[in-house]
Amino acid sequence: MINVAVLGYGTIGSGVVEVLQTNTEVIAKRAGEEVSVKYILDLRDFPGDVNEDKVVHDYGIIEKDEDIQIVVECMGGVEPAYTFVKKALLQGRGVATSNKELVAKYGAELIEIADEKNTNFLFEASVGGGIPILRPLISSLTADVVEKISGILNGTTNYMLTKMEEAGISFEEALKEAQEKGYAELHPEADVEGYDACRKIAILSSLAYGQQVDYEDIYTEGITKITAEDIRYAAAMGKSIKLLGSSMKKNGKYYAMVCPMLIDNSHPLSGVKDVFNAIFVHGNMVDDTMFYGKGAGKLPTASAVAADVVACVKHKGEHISILWDRTKLPLSDISDFERKYFVRMPVQTDWERIHEAFGQVEPVAVDGLDEKAFITGVMKEKDFNHAILRFECIINRIRLD
Repeated sequence: MINVAVLGYGTIGSGVVEVLQTNTEVIAKRAGEEVSVKYILDLRDFPGDVNEDKVVHDYGIIEKDEDIQIVVECMGGVEPAYTFVKKALLQGRGVATSNKELVAKYGAELIEIADEKNTNFLFEASVGGGIPILRPLISSLTADVVEKISGILNGTTNYMLTKMEEAGISFEEALKEAQEKGYAELHPEADVEGYDACRKIAILSSLAYGQQVDYEDIYTEGITKITAEDIRYAAAMGKSIKLLGSSMKKNGKYYAMVCPMLIDNSHPLSGVKDVFNAIFVHGNMVDDTMFYGKGAGKLPTASAVAADVVACVKHKGEHISILWDRTKLPLSDISDFERKYFVRMPVQTDWERIHEAFGQVEPVAVDGLDEKAFITGVMKEKDFNHAILRFECIINRIRLD
């Protein structure tokens, strides 16, 4: 019998308990031993809950109980999650977590401790919810040099952009609908400003390149400036707008960013709608692969956590090697990166001035929108930023992937 302590009994924590208790028999067969939830740590009481007798309010109870072999962390945030997880690993206990903030900031350190203690720190659910992406990066793609990762990593913003595209509604209307459906929080900044996607691309990049990528170093821009008019222009160009978290290795340099991108409708990520996520990985040998599924939600995410619990049981006393060195990987300034840009300017802007600033451009027109809109040629980010300074008003600009 393997005894588990679940930290946090919110959406994901309660989902993990449900998965472990509902699928007890199949989990026991796959793990080789029965897995039982002994404790649930939460500040709240849950009168009438079927697991009420398992709830404790003091981590010290879990820490002192020598029968606990695996700790599942679903509290979210950095503290006290970091303190509790570190204590568990130092005691030689396996840990499974869905906490992207914790993994992005302390993943390398916690993996190192797990290695020293011959146990495991696993975090498949921290990126992509129920989508299996981290384990393929760690094991299946180890023969490849990963050259690019690009993904729709946040279901809330993808749902909003889908509704803006399909229903022609504004950002504000899409956000309200997402909140009403429970996809967006009352304070949605983590989603709409790109912070959530930033943590996730930091984790993916750290695993892909084998060194610590600090999320604080990643250029991050959300979807708050995307309008219904932008969506109409995208449709006219045969493109769609997606919030992408991307990192790549080019000419020996590493780049990472989170921002809205215009992608061709022929691109596999273009067809990813609603709350679904997808991660596109390009390797130097395997070429292109894509991982697709529900990137959030109680049971899909809980299923990924439970799978990590099974892995902890199967590899008890044996560390699963994860290449993620604590040495920081320096990211190159995105100002040196080259791409095309879509630009909207007031109708009175003179085309001659536009050509002087950007060179040859490709005009874009949409019925009913009286503006000067165009796609630039390939430009370095710093040159583009310098060019737009020559104009008093830019309605919007969006990068092309």
